[in-house]
Amino acid sequence: MEDTQKLLKLTKQLITINEEARIQYTTRTHLDTYKVNFYEEVKPFADRALEILKVWEPLARAWVMENKPKYLYPIQIKNTFENIEMVSVVAWQKDTGPKKFNERVQSVEYVLEKIIKQVT
Repeated sequence: MEDTQKLLKLTKQLITINEEARIQYTTRTHLDTYKVNFYEEVKPFADRALEILKVWEPLARAWVMENKPKYLYPIQIKNTFENIEMVSVVAWQKDTGPKKFNERVQSVEYVLEKIIKQVT
C-alpha cells in the first residue's frame, strides 16, 4: 500500500480511537455505578491505539516534512502521538479533569483532520 494511502487509513483509525475515548469519558466514566476493568477495557484500548500510533507517527512525520502542509509541523505529530497515548488511558479515570481532557481530544482532532484534508 502506498504510504499516503496508509497514512490516510491510519489517520482515520486514530480519529475513531479519539472519538471512542471522548465518548467513554463523557458518557460512562463519571457514572457513579461505573467500575472500570483495567485489563478488559483500558489496556486493550490503549494497546490498540499504541499499535496504530507506532506505524502512523513516522509516516505522518515524513509526510509533513516532505510536503510542508500549511499549519502542520513535525512537533504537532509528536504531540498528537503523546496526546492520543494519554487520552487512550485517562478516558477511564474519574479524576481526569474535563477541561484538560477536552483540550487534548480537540488538539488531536485538529491535527488528524488537517492531515486528512491535505492528504486527499
